[in-house]
Amino acid sequence: MMEIMTIALGGVNAYLVKSDSGFVLCDSGFAGNRSVLQKFLDEAGVTVDNLKVVLFTHGDIDHTGNGLYLRQKYGVKLAIHPLDRRMVEERNFQDDRLVKSFLMKVMQTLFKPGFKKMMAGFEIFSPDLLLQDGQDLKEFSMDGTVIHTPGHTDGSISILLSDGSLIAGDILQNRSGKPRPSFIISNEEQLTDSLQKLKKLDIQRVYPGHGKPFRMSLYHWQ
Repeated sequence: MMEIMTIALGGVNAYLVKSDSGFVLCDSGFAGNRSVLQKFLDEAGVTVDNLKVVLFTHGDIDHTGNGLYLRQKYGVKLAIHPLDRRMVEERNFQDDRLVKSFLMKVMQTLFKPGFKKMMAGFEIFSPDLLLQDGQDLKEFSMDGTVIHTPGHTDGSISILLSDGSLIAGDILQNRSGKPRPSFIISNEEQLTDSLQKLKKLDIQRVYPGHGKPFRMSLYHWQ
């Protein structure tokens, strides 16, 4: 039996998956929200002995900002898809991505100084594990599979659990109560292909990187 716990970290979600054998953390938020993350992990009972791995759905700093800290505190291995490896090793955050939301473009302009500050504070790290499409996660006491879903970033992944739960990263989001695909895009064709891949899967509930979890039946496929 697995339990998915949402960790709200200032507009971005991380997810803690609990099983009988321990915990898996999916994403980690900005470094600036470290105290909130740590409080949640402490209250959930996460320790050096029971945190199996940290899985990153992609390399953006709002998802990987506490990677190095978690490795140092828990001695845990950090895992990411190889196509997003440079993002965390070199601060190469794919800044040329297409932004399809006018509001997001305005926000990026308004908050650019703050974003630069957050990026400057990002602690680079090299991942311990490189995730592959179709990879079985049972070795981490997690009954799930890695699904490579590029489009938001080249190395974006989703994690499909055996109960039909999908930890989606930013391929899907639910900021407004209406689930939508990502509007920050590294490759539009890949994004379309990734959505079609997800459409064929038996997904019951989606846990997005931004916004509230939702039933897959509420999503209107294009």
